[in-house]
Amino acid sequence: MPKTSSESNAPRTRTTLHGPTMGTRWSASVDADTSLDLPALRQDLAAAVQQVDAQMSPWKPDSDLVRLNRAPTDAWVALPAEMLEVLSSAFDIHRLSAGAFDPCVGALVDAWGFGAVRDAPDAVAINTARQAAPCPMHESLELDRPAGRARKRVPLQLDLCGIAKGYAVDCMATVLKRHGVRHALAALDGELRAVGCQASGVPWAVALECPETGRRAVHGVIELEDLAVATSGDYRRYLEVGNARLAHTMDARSCAPVNNAVASVTVLARTGMHADAWATALLVAGPGKGLAMAQCMGLEALFLLRRPEGLVEMGLGRFSTSTVPGGA
Repeated sequence: MPKTSSESNAPRTRTTLHGPTMGTRWSASVDADTSLDLPALRQDLAAAVQQVDAQMSPWKPDSDLVRLNRAPTDAWVALPAEMLEVLSSAFDIHRLSAGAFDPCVGALVDAWGFGAVRDAPDAVAINTARQAAPCPMHESLELDRPAGRARKRVPLQLDLCGIAKGYAVDCMATVLKRHGVRHALAALDGELRAVGCQASGVPWAVALECPETGRRAVHGVIELEDLAVATSGDYRRYLEVGNARLAHTMDARSCAPVNNAVASVTVLARTGMHADAWATALLVAGPGKGLAMAQCMGLEALFLLRRPEGLVEMGLGRFSTSTVPGGA
C-alpha cells in the first residue's frame, strides 16, 4: 500500500518489544510514530502468544492439547477456534507432504526424551510407542469446526510443536496490524514474520543461522517484506547415538527421530504457520524427497546438507541461484 504524505512525514522510531513464552522468547521490532501506545501493544502481543501456549502446549497440564490427548477415544472434545484452525492446516500439510508432517507423534517425542515426560530415551516407552504407531492423521482424528470440537478415532497423543510457534507469529502480526502498525518484524524462536518493510522502505534483514552446535553464527541473510520464514534443523535439540545425530523432530513413518543428511531447512511462506510446518515436513522428508516435494508444492526453500566436505546448499525459489547474501 503506498504511503500517504502524512505517513511519510510522521517521525518514526525503532522500538523492540519482547517477553517470555513457550520456553523461549517472543519479540517485535516496530517502526512506528510516537502516537503508538507501546504498553498496550506489548500487552496485546504477550496475550496473543500466551493464548497459543495455553491452547497448544504439550508442557502445560491444563492446555487444550493435553486435554484432547487425555480424552477417551471417540469422545468429542470442545476446542477453541484457533486450535481447530491449526489442526485443520496440519491435516492439509500432512496430506500434501505424504505424511512427512505428522503431529500424531506425541508418544514418540516423549519416549525419546524430547517431551514433557522424560529428558532421556526410554527403551520400553520407545517400543510401546512404535507398537502403537497411529494410522494416518485423517483416520486418527476427526474435526468438526462448525461445532467447535474434535475427537480421536484411536488412542492418540498429538504434538503441535512443528506448527504452533509459526501460528503464534501470525497472531502477533494480526495484533500489530490491529494497532495500525505497518512496519514490523515479529519473531518467536526460529519463526519470523514481516509486516511490510522497514519504515525506510528497505526489507527486513533476517539472519539465517549456521547449523553448528555450541555456538551461534550467521550463515547468511534473508530479506523479508510481508513474508514469513521458519527454519527446522538438527542442531539445537538432538541425541548422538554412535556416529548418528538424531534430531528432536520425529519421523512418524519410521517411528524414530529424523536421521538424514539435512542439517536445516528454511522455508519462506505467506504465513508463519505454513513456513513452520513445511520446514518440519521437508526436514523429515530428507534431501531427495524433500527437494522434490518442495518443487511440487512451489515452495521457496533452502536445504543445508551435511557432507564430508562441509555444508552443501540446495535451494529453490529465491534460494535457487546463489547462496543467501553473506553465506558461506
